[in-house]
Amino acid sequence: MRVPRIFDAKLTQMSCEIGAELTLDEMGSNHVSKVLRLKVGDPIRVFDGRGHEFVSELVQVGKKTVAKLTEMLDRQCESPIAVELLQVISRGDRMDFTIQKAVELGISKIIPLTSERCGVKLDAERAAKKIDSYQKIAISACEQCGRNVVPEVTPLQSLDNFLAEHQSKNSGDGTDAEGFINLTLDPRAEHKITQLPRTERYRILIGPEGGFSADEVQRTQEAGFVGVTLGPRILRTETTALVTLAILGAHFGDL
Repeated sequence: MRVPRIFDAKLTQMSCEIGAELTLDEMGSNHVSKVLRLKVGDPIRVFDGRGHEFVSELVQVGKKTVAKLTEMLDRQCESPIAVELLQVISRGDRMDFTIQKAVELGISKIIPLTSERCGVKLDAERAAKKIDSYQKIAISACEQCGRNVVPEVTPLQSLDNFLAEHQSKNSGDGTDAEGFINLTLDPRAEHKITQLPRTERYRILIGPEGGFSADEVQRTQEAGFVGVTLGPRILRTETTALVTLAILGAHFGDL
C-alpha cells in the first residue's frame, strides 16, 4: 500500500530526533483524518519542503493529529538542473494545471507574471489569494510525486517590472549574472531548445494565450532573453510550459 506523504513546515523548527512527535497543521490533519481516514498506528511520511523527510506513525487522529517520527529518509529526487518558470497567468484552471505538472517535472521556482495581453485581471487582494492557492497546488503536487523540496511560487508581478530588474543582471554572454540561460518561447525563433549549450540553470519565459506584443518581445531581447522554438506548430500556453520542461529534463536533466 502506498504510504501517504504530508507536508508540514513546522518540521524545520523541530530537532527532528527519532521519537519526536509532530502535531500536523490543519490542512495535514484534515487530509489524514477526513480524506484518507487513517487511524492510529497507520504509517505516513512527513516532509518539510526543504529536503527532509521522515517515516512516521500516527499516534493521534482527529481534530488534533499527531505523528511520531520513526525513521529519517535519505532520499533525493530533485532535478540536477534548476529551471525557473516565468509564466504569464492564464484563465480558469489552466494555470493550476501548469503549476501542478511543472512541479511533477522538477521545476525549481515559479514566477507568475502579467503582460499586455494577459486575460486575467486581479487587484492586490485577489492576486495575493491566487498566489496562496498556487503555492498550495505546488505543495500538493510534491506530496503526490515524491518531491521533498517545495518550489517557491513568487508574488505576482508585471513582465515589465521583472525585465527592468533582470536587465541589470544580464552579462551579455548568453547567461546572466546568476548563471541562468534565459529563454523566451517563440514559434518564429530559429533555434530549438536541443541546440542550447548544456548548463545547470535555465529560465523560461512563456506568454499568455494571445502571445507577447512586439514591444514586449523587443524588451525581452534587450534583457538578455533568447528566443527558441518547439517546432512548427503553435502550442497552447499550458502545453508550452510542460513540453519545454520535458525537453530540458530529457536532454540536460534526469528524465
